[in-house]
Amino acid sequence: MARINLLPWRAERRKRRQNQYMAILGATFAASLLAGFLLVSVYNGRIEAREERIAYLQNEISQLDVQIKEIETLDRQKARLLARKQVIEDLQANRSQMVHLFDQLVRTIPDGVQLTSIKQAGTDLTLQGSSQSNARVSAYMRNLESSGWMTAPDLQVIEAKEGNPALPYEFTLQVKITSPQKKAEAAGLAAGETVDATAPAGDAQ
Repeated sequence: MARINLLPWRAERRKRRQNQYMAILGATFAASLLAGFLLVSVYNGRIEAREERIAYLQNEISQLDVQIKEIETLDRQKARLLARKQVIEDLQANRSQMVHLFDQLVRTIPDGVQLTSIKQAGTDLTLQGSSQSNARVSAYMRNLESSGWMTAPDLQVIEAKEGNPALPYEFTLQVKITSPQKKAEAAGLAAGETVDATAPAGDAQ
């Protein structure tokens, strides 16, 4: 009976299997590297796109900050201009008001009353003077109240002094500076409040 040596064939098959295994392993490794490279590339692309978007947004924010500062500067300039305009309007109004005020001070002084001092603090006017009697001072206060340019006269001091027999009484009174328009508005408001207060009574009837 003939004998066949199978060792070389088995060695060759083992070697062929090893080569196949190494080829599969190499292909798997290469595929893994390719997949990893593609994955890294995708994530790097996303990161770059996000960084570009962040840079764009930061640039836009910087431009907005500059515009906001410009707007704030314009607002401050506008506020200063409006304040100057208001000062000019107040000066013009006060100039006209003071002309009428001094005119009324002259017109409202009754006989037997003489002013010696006029002081202004805001809308408060302090008048000092001499009078023949208390009745003359009362008449002066009524004249001030009806002048239209002054209101709420308040007698601070009145006392008899020696040395001036013609005008023996010295007085100090305070009065509020106003205007006919403001006085009319205040009177209208007071009248409206009175009507509102009496309205329920009318409804009850």
